[in-house]
Amino acid sequence: MKDVERAAGGVLYRRAADRVEVCLVHRPRYDDWSLPKGKLAGGEHPLAGALREVEEETGAAAVPQLRLPDTDYALPDGRPKNVAYWLMAAASDGPVQDPAEVDELAWLPLAEAAARCTYPDERTVLAGVAALPPVTAVVALVRHARAGERKNWAGRDELRPIDPVGAKQADRIAALLTSLRPRRLVAATPLRCTQTLEPLATALGDRPIVRDAAFAEPARPEDVPARVAAARARLAELRGFERVVVCSQGKLMPHLLASLLGEADHRPFKTPKGDGWLLTWSGETLLGASRL
Repeated sequence: MKDVERAAGGVLYRRAADRVEVCLVHRPRYDDWSLPKGKLAGGEHPLAGALREVEEETGAAAVPQLRLPDTDYALPDGRPKNVAYWLMAAASDGPVQDPAEVDELAWLPLAEAAARCTYPDERTVLAGVAALPPVTAVVALVRHARAGERKNWAGRDELRPIDPVGAKQADRIAALLTSLRPRRLVAATPLRCTQTLEPLATALGDRPIVRDAAFAEPARPEDVPARVAAARARLAELRGFERVVVCSQGKLMPHLLASLLGEADHRPFKTPKGDGWLLTWSGETLLGASRL
C-alpha cells in the first residue's frame, strides 16, 4: 500500500460588517482557487501544520476553533492524500509569506467562496461550515504531563512533580496551544497539573494559572458523578471567557467527556498523559470534541 501524503489547512474566516467572509488563495502554479493548506513536515502535529500553512499562505495568524471533516483523494501519481482541516478565526493580518506559492487572496461570503473554489471536496468542507452556528467558546482540555510513578513518590501525591519527559510534553502543549490565545488557564489542584501549564503561561506573558478542585480526580469511584457535575458546572462558567485551557486528570476526563457528549461508555475517551481535546461550543451546544 502506498504511503498516505498528509497535509493540513484551514477555513479561515473573519467578520466584516454584518457578514462572515472566508479566505481563498490563488496558486499560480495550478491556476486554482483553494483553501489554504499544505504538506506536514516530518512529525508535525496536524493542527500546528494547519496553522503554519494558513499563516504562510494568507499572512494571517489564526485561532483554531473546530476540527472539520478531513478530505481524502488520490494524487496524479496515484498516491493517497489526506488533508485535515480546522475552522479558524483570523486574529491578525500580514503579508503572504510565500508569494511564489500564492499570488492573490480573496475574502468572500461563504456562498461566493464555494462558487469560486476549484475543488468539489473543498466545496463540501465549506458547505459544512455554512451549516454551523457561530462558535462562542473553545476549551482545550488536557491531561497533565507525565509525573513518574505514584508508587515511587514518597511524599503527598498532590505534590508529585512532572518528570523530564513530562517537561517536554508541557513544552509541546505550550507550542500547540499558544495559538488559541487563551484568556484563562485553569489547573486541577495537584502540582503536576499547574506545572503542565507553566510553559504555556510563560509563552502568554506570565498569564496566571487558577487552581480549581472541580477538575481534580475524585478520591473514590463513587464520587465520580458528583465531580463530573462540578466540572461541567465550572466549564459552563469558563465558557464566558471564550478561550480557555484546562488541565485535568486521567480518572476524571473520560467520564467528563462522555457526559458532555451524551455517551454511556467513558472508555473511548481515555486520554494519555500530555494529550487532550479541543472542545467547541455554540452557546450551550457542544459542536465538537476532537483529540489533540
